[in-house]
Amino acid sequence: MSSRSLNKVQLIGNVTRDPELRYTPNGTPVCSFGLATNRSWMPEGGTERREETEFHKLVAWNKLAELCSQLITKGRKIYIEGRLQSRSWETPDGEKRSATEIVIEDMMLLDARPDGAGSGSARPASVAPAQEPEAVEEAPAVKDASDETEEKPKKEKEEAKQPVDEIDLDDIPF
Repeated sequence: MSSRSLNKVQLIGNVTRDPELRYTPNGTPVCSFGLATNRSWMPEGGTERREETEFHKLVAWNKLAELCSQLITKGRKIYIEGRLQSRSWETPDGEKRSATEIVIEDMMLLDARPDGAGSGSARPASVAPAQEPEAVEEAPAVKDASDETEEKPKKEKEEAKQPVDEIDLDDIPF
């Protein structure tokens, strides 16, 4: 009989410290940082809501490690998927140590990042700033004899020339 097992972690929480990017001796990027998750509940027969915070050690490897070090800062709200990994080692003083970490396999930023210090405006990290219409230059249309595509309808051309409105964070479905 085959037995199955599962080692999967999903967390949503706030980053507790800025990520630390290092490289292994063979050049593999590794990034480590902390994440805090909260749990609240109402005790049976109680009148006050209780809250408990857990702190987790996170590790990302390779390209994900580089992305985490570039995009994540202390205080950001993120979603991660990964697996638990325990390891143990001995310090130079002969003391035995152990740690349980979450090795990240996927990560999403959940909050808006400030564009500048004190600017007050914020955008999700995955949304690029809109370009100003004046900064966009249109190249003259060149029709190639081998190009058999139809011209865009006039309505689409007019819509393309309209200025781009600011993206409302409430309109984003995720």
